[in-house]
Amino acid sequence: MFDLTRQGHWRWAVGEPRAALATEVIVQLVMEIRRRMPRLGGRKLHHLLRPDLERMGLALGRDRLFEVLGEQGLLIEPRRRSTRTTNSFHRFRIWPNLIRELEVVRPDQVWVADLTYLRCLRQFVYLFLVSDLYSRKIVGWTLGETLEARWALEALQMALAGAEAPVGGLIHHSDRGVQYCCEDYVNVLKREKIGISMAEVGNPYENAVAERICGILKGEFYLNRTFEEPAVARGAVLDAIDIYNHERPHTSLRMMTPASCYARGRREAA
Repeated sequence: MFDLTRQGHWRWAVGEPRAALATEVIVQLVMEIRRRMPRLGGRKLHHLLRPDLERMGLALGRDRLFEVLGEQGLLIEPRRRSTRTTNSFHRFRIWPNLIRELEVVRPDQVWVADLTYLRCLRQFVYLFLVSDLYSRKIVGWTLGETLEARWALEALQMALAGAEAPVGGLIHHSDRGVQYCCEDYVNVLKREKIGISMAEVGNPYENAVAERICGILKGEFYLNRTFEEPAVARGAVLDAIDIYNHERPHTSLRMMTPASCYARGRREAA
């Protein structure tokens, strides 16, 4: 009556539950990853899921994953940026942009610095980051209670202490914020023989990687929520940076993690 063979009927009867089971497995794997990286996007999820699914004998294309995420309400909504933390109206020297035409080919060739705010119940705290431009690895950070330059210096000192090679000749790139232009910060860069580079005023694209890393930490790891107190925020930042450096794949790094890209780059440069 329905122009359906007996074989076709049983193929449908077996295939339908299998498809439902596959969807359930995919959702469980996604939720497991999202517990550690709550706002990880679909392409990176597909990259991380593929080995486990292949071991289970499940084929999953990227388009099908997006369909499943949409059906289950697991697609990530983009967030808007609003608050600025940069004060570029000050008396200190502004340095030229040294990396506009530069080809970055190895770790510890260029470090980029930026800061963002985190909200606590009774105050704001400020996350200062120093990241390696080649690998996107966060190499230095601190969480400060004010916007004073001493917190930026703490992040820089962490990066210098952890450097796996001499930093002479490295370029430090930032926006024109007073924290990065002040004498204390500039003197440390000069003492370490680090080149000083700054973005043009009003041009966010000239420090885009540093700003993007701040955005990933806040958007994907929920550092944009309100914390009870700075100590709780510090613990969340520590976890987020560890996962970001060692577990989160980067599309721009061909799905490598920042830590693995940094390590490979150091080996190749040796």
